[in-house]
Amino acid sequence: MTLFYGTELSSRLMLGTAQYPSPEILADAVRRAGAGVVTVSLRREAAGARAGQAFWELIRGLDVPVLPNTAGCHTVREAVTTAQMAREVFGTDWIKLEVIGESDTLQPDMFALVEAARILVEDGFNVFPYMTEDLVGAERLLRAGCEVLMPWGAPIGSGKGLNNLFGLRALRAHFPDVPMVVDAGIGVPSHAAQAMELGYDAVLINTAVAKAGNPAEMARAFAMAVEAGRMAYIADPMEERDMAVPSTPVIGQAVL
Repeated sequence: MTLFYGTELSSRLMLGTAQYPSPEILADAVRRAGAGVVTVSLRREAAGARAGQAFWELIRGLDVPVLPNTAGCHTVREAVTTAQMAREVFGTDWIKLEVIGESDTLQPDMFALVEAARILVEDGFNVFPYMTEDLVGAERLLRAGCEVLMPWGAPIGSGKGLNNLFGLRALRAHFPDVPMVVDAGIGVPSHAAQAMELGYDAVLINTAVAKAGNPAEMARAFAMAVEAGRMAYIADPMEERDMAVPSTPVIGQAVL
């Protein structure tokens, strides 16, 4: 199993905790998924003292490692402050760093992301940066001290799957030893399997499970897809061909 900042997870499926119909359905989905990590937002925790405390108690009761995030942050200062507050609330140095640069697509601001990552790494954080598949940006994030990369598959909540297969494949090939998680845009289990078949180490899912008609069943389906995709990657899939090749040998075939 891949190590994320020295920690071995029990599963390659990471699950978000927002938008579920009820806390009970959220808990059921996390259990059915066998999630290796759950992401949590400081904004939800701080939304109301009682509601936030109840949510945090629910998450702690699931006994799954927690990855706080800086969802909704648009500047370096916002992201750094949110991360520092999240460390105090959730008691972990792990942070999923989001710095949004464009409102329609929620595309990460790679310039601000690198700057925020540098500050947080120097402050002792283990940063999981939510990024595009940009190779130069990835290099800068690694230089800033990030040991994990989280490229998007497609815009957050879109369910469009892996929009740029070439870019994701190139990123994987360029940094073969860096733990990578495809985050955002995955809509159905086949998208998750495809990411794993590309050699990614994990996927992070939220909306596709939370907004499903049956979140718990969908969570289980994603868990199976992640496992199947990983097995396929290890099994070394055949290469694509442009021309047909007969699967049955023709040597020795009778000539009529």
